[in-house]
Amino acid sequence: MPWTPLSLAAPIGPFTTRKIDALADDTPFCHALLEEAAISYSPLPPVEAGPQCGYDNGVTLTRDQPQAIAYSPAAKTSCPMAVSLVLWENQIVKAAASRHLGSTVEEIITYGSYSCRRIGGGQTGNYSEHATANAIDIAAFRLADGRTVSVAGHWNADDERSRFLQEVRDGACKIFGTTLSPDYNKAHADHLHFDQARRGGYQYCR
Repeated sequence: MPWTPLSLAAPIGPFTTRKIDALADDTPFCHALLEEAAISYSPLPPVEAGPQCGYDNGVTLTRDQPQAIAYSPAAKTSCPMAVSLVLWENQIVKAAASRHLGSTVEEIITYGSYSCRRIGGGQTGNYSEHATANAIDIAAFRLADGRTVSVAGHWNADDERSRFLQEVRDGACKIFGTTLSPDYNKAHADHLHFDQARRGGYQYCR
């Protein structure tokens, strides 16, 4: 419901992204959400890198709790992104892995979060959400049975691996402000881009 506080135990709904968006203005409540859900994390020191880059609400998901999915490298993101990733893992990724792959995800391989750069890496244009640690790029998933499912290798495989990848993309669209996949353009052929661009809870998904 739109008037109830965000909870990591509640099912994802039509107002989830809007509630996550509000966490950018309330870091103490964002930390409290992680603590209430027994999600282990460490606050990061602020980063100042000019008017367009840096963050003051960063956390690392330390993943000390049982059955937590590890990140490689460690997920160091804004707190709202960390909350979003926990929701995505627990309500989307785990179920999709069981349904399509008959296994569990032990590790998510990423291309990182914070990077002081513009969209597309050019010299002009708007700065990326990566510039404030408000985005992450997902490259692959390592399973408990030893398999690795990668966006680059299996998005178009037309089998259980591609169905898993497309389900975790579709589920991300219900949580993140922006979700981009190989269906968007060639620049995203090898990863899923998630961010929490502040659109008041509106989402862009491709």
